[in-house]
Amino acid sequence: MAWLQLHLATTEQHADAFQAALENLGACAVSLTDGADQPVFEPPPGTRPLWQNTVVTALFDADHDPALIKAALELQGLNADAMHHEMLEDQAWERAWMDDFAPMQFGERLWIVPSWTDAPDTQGINLKLDPGLAFGTGTHETTALCLEWLDGSDLSGQTVLDFGCGSGVLAIAALLLGADKAIGTDIDPQALIASKDNAGNNGVAEHLSLYLPEDMPQPFQCDVLVANILAGPLVELSGLLASYCRPGSRLALSGILAEQAESVREAYQPWFDLTPTTRKGDWVRIDGVRRDG
Repeated sequence: MAWLQLHLATTEQHADAFQAALENLGACAVSLTDGADQPVFEPPPGTRPLWQNTVVTALFDADHDPALIKAALELQGLNADAMHHEMLEDQAWERAWMDDFAPMQFGERLWIVPSWTDAPDTQGINLKLDPGLAFGTGTHETTALCLEWLDGSDLSGQTVLDFGCGSGVLAIAALLLGADKAIGTDIDPQALIASKDNAGNNGVAEHLSLYLPEDMPQPFQCDVLVANILAGPLVELSGLLASYCRPGSRLALSGILAEQAESVREAYQPWFDLTPTTRKGDWVRIDGVRRDG
């Protein structure tokens, strides 16, 4: 199997946003390296300093189009200073990397388990998902924040909208946790294919409907909405996402850097009663309940 490898030059302040966006667009792996031979000395505990000039390298399945990836990044306000790509032949390290991937727990019940390992908790909610074969596996803080929120929610009989679904991991988790129906939407057709395959692997495909944004059913309202995208689009789409929520609907937003939290909160306060912001590393989750009217 061949792979597409992209290299994008950016800055320290934008590197995390590029990483999150590339993972949501289907990257099997993303790494950050020094773009200007700048040393980073021993950091204080709990910190992760980056280089002023950072190169973000992403590995995709060979059927991804680098031009479409570039366009999708630009739609999210992410413009690389430079970008180039090459094709790589399959290597033994890819299998070794997958073999190192262990089951992960989110909240009290939910586990993400790769297909080649046994579920550590047979009484838990086990979502089957292989790294390298899907858009996002829960390893990034933004996905983890949403999965933990879903695990702590009562989803019985609910309709859930996963806006910017990527791999469908949030929609699938919601269904396994008791939701009656889930809808996933994403600007990338490959994401919808990945979501459908992952839903089938978890036995919930009949309860998941998938749409490009322009094909979403109208009118439409849900009981629960999760959107793990980026702060800029979340602000721009606040009115649309609010319209998808009926009074009493619950909302969880992530893909937001800590310093961006206030601007996102301000965009949603006209419609939602928001709880205190939840933080994990550099990233946050904002959640709340849709008010009447």
